[in-house]
Amino acid sequence: MAAEVASVAAEAYGYLSAGIGAGIVTVGAALGIGKIAGMAVDGTARQPEAANDIRTSMIITAAFIEGVALFGQVVCFLLATK
Repeated sequence: MAAEVASVAAEAYGYLSAGIGAGIVTVGAALGIGKIAGMAVDGTARQPEAANDIRTSMIITAAFIEGVALFGQVVCFLLATK
């Protein structure tokens, strides 16, 4: 009986930690993309003629951040279903 309870508790902790990890990944990605967008707006305000280059760089960097965040979400999902 005690081993069964410990097994269920370990599984529950696995789900809990995967959920917390997924939340941390999401918050980190949101902060990163927010910082990029803020800096892009600041750069565009300072040099309007460079707006197209800044926008392109911002979109590429945001895509990289989202890719890393997706990877983190997948790792959390895999750990939860292990």
